[in-house]
Amino acid sequence: MVTQLKEYNSAQAIADALDKDLSETKSLLGEYLRRLDEIRTLAEKSKKVREVIMKLAGKKTSSTDTPGEITVGTLNIILDANAFHELTAIEAVVRSHQDRLLALQKARDALKWLDQLGDTEGLKYLVLENEGIPERILFKIS
Repeated sequence: MVTQLKEYNSAQAIADALDKDLSETKSLLGEYLRRLDEIRTLAEKSKKVREVIMKLAGKKTSSTDTPGEITVGTLNIILDANAFHELTAIEAVVRSHQDRLLALQKARDALKWLDQLGDTEGLKYLVLENEGIPERILFKIS
């Protein structure tokens, strides 16, 4: 996403948009948390199997081993990804959604003072949003 300027007709419309984003973010976060639990279990099983095989083969495991990993510019490409790679990716997504959820909740709480404005007929709300999160509200009388 990018920085956008959106126009709303009321404070309630801004709140409704935030409530919708909050709901969607909570839902997505829940889905990713379920996936995270599934992948974590698989990753643990995979780790145990790998440790047993390495022990039987008389080799030591190293956390710095990154075979099949290629960096192209700023893009990191994993060839033959396993459960650990997926676990790391989903953990990053979960952290991102948790941060977004917190930012949306803070923005929603900050908007509560707008309820005290009363009659705002003819007033437009220009909202500067960064990544969908309001950062600035401009009142425009039309």
